[in-house]
Amino acid sequence: MAKKEDILSARPDGDDSSRLESALRPSSLDEFVGQQRLKENLKVYIQAARGRKEPLDHCLFYSPPGLGKTTLSYILAREMGVNIKVTSGPVLSKPGDLAAMLTTELAEGDILFIDEIHRLNAAVEEALYPVMEDFLFFINTGQGPGATTLKLAVPRFTLVGATTRSGLLTGPLRDRFGIVFNLGFYGEEEITQILVRSANILGTKAERPALVRLARRSRGTPRIANRLLKRVRDFADVKAAGVITAEVTEAAMTSMEIDAEGLDNLDRRILLTIAEKFGGGPVGIETLSVAVSEEQDTLTDVIEPFLMQGGFLKRTTRGRVITAKAAAHLGLKLPQQQELI
Repeated sequence: MAKKEDILSARPDGDDSSRLESALRPSSLDEFVGQQRLKENLKVYIQAARGRKEPLDHCLFYSPPGLGKTTLSYILAREMGVNIKVTSGPVLSKPGDLAAMLTTELAEGDILFIDEIHRLNAAVEEALYPVMEDFLFFINTGQGPGATTLKLAVPRFTLVGATTRSGLLTGPLRDRFGIVFNLGFYGEEEITQILVRSANILGTKAERPALVRLARRSRGTPRIANRLLKRVRDFADVKAAGVITAEVTEAAMTSMEIDAEGLDNLDRRILLTIAEKFGGGPVGIETLSVAVSEEQDTLTDVIEPFLMQGGFLKRTTRGRVITAKAAAHLGLKLPQQQELI
């Protein structure tokens, strides 16, 4: 039985589902947990820009999925007191799409957030260069000798780009961002703080020891932490009178096949494939993708960052190799040549 002081009070019911979901995102830098150095620097940049009554410089955030890039873009808009327009790289398929957005949907100082900016069409990216530097958009009309170029002034705005694959950004585009940040994985205590806040917002009672256990399985990623919290809440509502306890958390994680290290079924399948089919590695990403029937982008953007951060997987010039830690966790015996990795 949990002690009274160990149970986090829930907020009363009354908000609809959509409001609860949006409330999970922090609305200010002070509410944003983790990424301390990034927050400190952003506060300086925002204060300086507001003091000069200028738009914030263009920002680029890169990290694996779920670490807060989109949330930070909304926070920047609120802190600067401006509106935000959200789009993504694949949506802007031609320069005309960009022109329409810049001229009709943005006002002075507003933020244009482009998610997955590394997937911009090459023609759109080239059209973006003078916009970022001089706030001018050039429109080519006609073809051949009769072609003309129109110069269109656009409002001074802030471009915020987000990407999970910074290595795919072209040099000219990356160099035009004045503020560049890499978001790292979160620590266990930081994830626990996020879960405490989310449990209160969702109106769910939770024992802190249960949230600590949940944080350990959240792969250092707030998005995963909140997703797991909502699923454990389902188990708690059905099996524990609505209170998330350590016992119901363990039962939920076992049912969802998430182990104590945060590895799910796909993670273990990838590691076991490398170990059993390829002798522990090395194996190329294309071969591994075929062997586990998963897209290469899923492996490189979603799965590998955590496995490498956790010390379960290593990249070499010849391919992916599982580590001694992974072998011990899975109860496997590595080939002799791999035992020292």
